[in-house]
Amino acid sequence: MRWRDLRRSDNVDDERGAGGGGGGIGLPIGRGGIGLVVVLIIAYFLGGPDLVMSLIGNSAGAPTHSAVDPNAPPRLSNGAPRQGGAAPSDEAGDLATRVLGSTEDVWSAIFAENGRRYTPPTLVLFSDEIQSACGNNTSATGPFYCPGDQRLYLDTTFFGELARLGGPGDFAQAYVIGHEVGHHVQKLLGTEAKVRSAQARSDERDRNRLQVAMELQADCYAGVWAFHANKTSALLEPGDVEEGLRAAAAIGDDRLQRNAGRRVSPDSFTHGSSADREHWLDVGLTSGDASACDTFAAM
Repeated sequence: MRWRDLRRSDNVDDERGAGGGGGGIGLPIGRGGIGLVVVLIIAYFLGGPDLVMSLIGNSAGAPTHSAVDPNAPPRLSNGAPRQGGAAPSDEAGDLATRVLGSTEDVWSAIFAENGRRYTPPTLVLFSDEIQSACGNNTSATGPFYCPGDQRLYLDTTFFGELARLGGPGDFAQAYVIGHEVGHHVQKLLGTEAKVRSAQARSDERDRNRLQVAMELQADCYAGVWAFHANKTSALLEPGDVEEGLRAAAAIGDDRLQRNAGRRVSPDSFTHGSSADREHWLDVGLTSGDASACDTFAAM
């Protein structure tokens, strides 16, 4: 992927090594014997710490970010204010910064074409542990978007875990960021609020179905970004599309359940099968049309 010539975003807060400290919340393992790495990937693709907490025992529809003032100054998990820092100089941080800048350009243009204004999120790079408006989170949460403060949170060591599970490569990493930005797009369009409201009135099966639709739409939006970035910046190299589709398949619910030694249970899916993840990423990549990402109509 030709990412080194992309514009760097100014909306990046690099807190890696800033000393989050503390013991962390941890993730209780159980509920079918899911291992830590699998929980990490599931938590990431559920789309936020409110759903991570739902996964480990809180009631669905009770967002954890409500207890934290989203207008309060952002802080590390030890209570110290986040200081920010210079632009990342390591490869993973540089890639994340440039991909975020590209998403800003693409979504700003798409929103403008539809008479709307795109407000970009801030990307927070952290190590080990961080405090967000969605609560205190560790690296085990995986990358996430917090609707309470409209920030993306990423410990770049996650990329190594993704590669180990079958999603290596720079476009796979860009897909991760594009997916989280997709959740921000859902927040701006009001989709996230409508889904949370509907989930609060639904049983577990329907909550899961709604969550699958929201996650698949974020996959599709990641593809929409890549389509337009490729038109303006010749972003994609041979093999990149296949790399992204492999990453999407690597974290399908059915594959994760099989890898954990569990029976595949479609009613328990919360982010879609490998085939569905590949399909909706491909819809975005081939159409470049956000309106084609109506995963809710396909439920």
